[in-house]
Amino acid sequence: MGVSHLLEHMVFKGTARRTARQIALELEALGGSLDAYTSREHTVYQARVLDEHLEIAADVIGDFVFAPILRKSDLALERKVVLEEIAMVDDTPDDLVYELHSEALWGPHPYGYSILGTRDSVSALKVSDLEALHRRAYHPGQMIVAASGNVDHDALLEILHRTGWADRVAGDTAPLVVPPAVTALPTRRHVTREGAQMHIVAGSATVRHEDPRRHAIVLLSSLLGGGMSSRMFQKVREELGLAYSVYTFTSFHADVGMHGVYVGTGQDTARQALDAINSELADVAANGLPAAELAMGKSQLKGQVTLSLESVTSRMYRCAGVELYGEPYRTLDQMIELIDAVTEEEIASVAREYFAPERQTVVSLGPGDEF
Repeated sequence: MGVSHLLEHMVFKGTARRTARQIALELEALGGSLDAYTSREHTVYQARVLDEHLEIAADVIGDFVFAPILRKSDLALERKVVLEEIAMVDDTPDDLVYELHSEALWGPHPYGYSILGTRDSVSALKVSDLEALHRRAYHPGQMIVAASGNVDHDALLEILHRTGWADRVAGDTAPLVVPPAVTALPTRRHVTREGAQMHIVAGSATVRHEDPRRHAIVLLSSLLGGGMSSRMFQKVREELGLAYSVYTFTSFHADVGMHGVYVGTGQDTARQALDAINSELADVAANGLPAAELAMGKSQLKGQVTLSLESVTSRMYRCAGVELYGEPYRTLDQMIELIDAVTEEEIASVAREYFAPERQTVVSLGPGDEF
């Protein structure tokens, strides 16, 4: 647990050609930026540069991704950094409750692991663990390269060839994460923690990324808690005044997905807030959505998708995502057609199967005992 995230940190510590400082400085000196993050299934390295500096960016990323020097002395230092990052999450209850919910939902499967790892797991990791993962995952057989902006596809391929990407040998292409064997039964868990608020996440497993029902789930989740006009915002915050923050979320992996609801509320109002959320979930599970509300949701989602394409970074993520999940690349018109094609019957079906209150795993973090 935590090895992928720690390796993400360690590749920046230097290569045979560049020190850690040179890696950090080379793009920033040109006005660009370099960043990385690790999710439950992927590690991402990204650069944002002027179009004229594309080859430099490709060379820098290719250097530290393919050929990092994983030194024991660097590991000792970077382990301390990651332990501080873990401490930061521990001090942020509205982040920590998501980790606790994943653990409750997925149990011993890696989806239930903390991405950062625990103090014990990170402290136990050795250079050999990082080297083993690097051999297993950091090669062309497990990688996608995506780019957006003022860039030509063929020119990008030429740059990747010139900077050595094409010289790397593709290794094992088997998936690194196996599917969960069994979906855990819904559970209820409370973790006592001193603080001013009770942080609650209620959610369940849903469909994998490639399942066409994903669009209905996203639409339903958005209408329930995707903005100020959503049912839960209007009920929990505007009508009842029980929370400042209440919203829904979804995520879809290669083999399974999930949806959830978050609310932060007082200890004395936690039961009432959760009851209000469950009331909305029960309503859509029993009745689906009326046609007018579904039409509004489609209009909202189509607008969000269209506006997101104004972001160069969003376009890059979209390019990467369709390849990572084996989907065809769709034009904006095709994406809008998929949204328009969602029916009331599909909404009612996913609502019954995945959104009913009795199907939710509920985790709360806050003062006192379970409410």
